[in-house]
Amino acid sequence: MSAEVKEDLKYTDTHEWVRIKGDLAQIGITDHAQSELTDIVFVELPNMGKEIKKGEELCVVESVKSVSEIYAPVSGRITNVNKKLEETPEVINESPYEEGWIAEIEIKDKSELDSLLDAEAYKRII
Repeated sequence: MSAEVKEDLKYTDTHEWVRIKGDLAQIGITDHAQSELTDIVFVELPNMGKEIKKGEELCVVESVKSVSEIYAPVSGRITNVNKKLEETPEVINESPYEEGWIAEIEIKDKSELDSLLDAEAYKRII
């Protein structure tokens, strides 16, 4: 079964997705990433209000197989985190692009978005 790749999102080569909502970037991990990780059992959410640089560790996702760092696809301030993941981290497996988002970042430099992959480029990576 091939992984779902949504056309309206941007992607990183480290398997994060980005949904642009005005000055906000909503971030999660891709369907491919969650299927590689298998059952996600814990998400260490980032701190609200924290300033983060593109490429820095945003948070950690733990599955029954491994622990994976999730990286910030853009620089900015973390304005929201998905608290639901503290109680039900498996929602990332069930709905990686909708219910399973991880954090929202207020984008500091929109030109960073130019370096993200579109759906076609991401499909070639996976």
